Amino acid sequence: MSTSSDAPASPTPVRDLSLLAAVVTVVLWASAFVGIRAVGDAFSPGPLALGRLLVGSLVLGVVAWPRRGPWPRGWTLVQVLGFGALWFGAYNVALNAGEQHVDAGTAALLVQLGPILIAVLAGLFLGEGFPRTLVAGIAVAFSGVVLIALGSEGGGVGGDRLGALLCVLAAVLYAAGVMLQKPALRSLDGLQATWLGCLVGAAVCLPYLPALVGEARTASVGELAGVVYLGVFPTAIAFTTWAYALRRLGAGRTSATTYLVPAIAVLLSWALLGETPTAVGFAGGALCLAGVAITRLRRRAR
Repeated sequence: MSTSSDAPASPTPVRDLSLLAAVVTVVLWASAFVGIRAVGDAFSPGPLALGRLLVGSLVLGVVAWPRRGPWPRGWTLVQVLGFGALWFGAYNVALNAGEQHVDAGTAALLVQLGPILIAVLAGLFLGEGFPRTLVAGIAVAFSGVVLIALGSEGGGVGGDRLGALLCVLAAVLYAAGVMLQKPALRSLDGLQATWLGCLVGAAVCLPYLPALVGEARTASVGELAGVVYLGVFPTAIAFTTWAYALRRLGAGRTSATTYLVPAIAVLLSWALLGETPTAVGFAGGALCLAGVAITRLRRRAR
């Protein structure tokens, strides 16, 4: 005679931490814009990207190597090489170069052209469509980005045209990288995808190694610590939490959460770099928050 204790135990449900992962990503990526500005006098764009990726690759390798799965092959390998070269490599160089000419808050808002491109491309090529909440949320959040731009010091874009163009290029590379990473995550987990992307990006930036060695010799301890911070937190941790969220959510919806980045970047640059936001900038940050909240809404079942 069987008892209740003989019945098979029901599997423990796995908690979906996608929203928490997206929040961690947003905060750490916002801090990266400030960190890049902080060490920009000691490290030029290419060497800074290489140093950041080498640190990220090392940290991720320690965790990923013991639990690594099968190496990617075929089309998945092509996708890994693509997002590693475009997003981890070229994006970082372009962003670092852009922040030589514009302030951290302006760079953050210009890069937010990326989520718009991602939402459109994901709707067209990944079958995610164009949900009304996503379109409405992006419109509200982007209006907040525009307000932050208008509320920046000087009443406009804080820098020159070259810096703005470099940040726009970074946004395009960001969008292309996400579009390649999303299908690759069907075969790879977030940790492995991030580690391999870091390795590919570091390989692309290896020509900057001699310059990195030379600049590291003259950098202060604080500036070297800044590079380590960029490699550990906005790269190793944030890109892994991003991949975790992206694997479980749509590319458009996940990317829309990054509209929080300019608002957080403005606050961090205010606290750490002395770039004071205006009341209009604060209003823009509130709209960014509202827009992201709208993208999280779901239609009620009829």
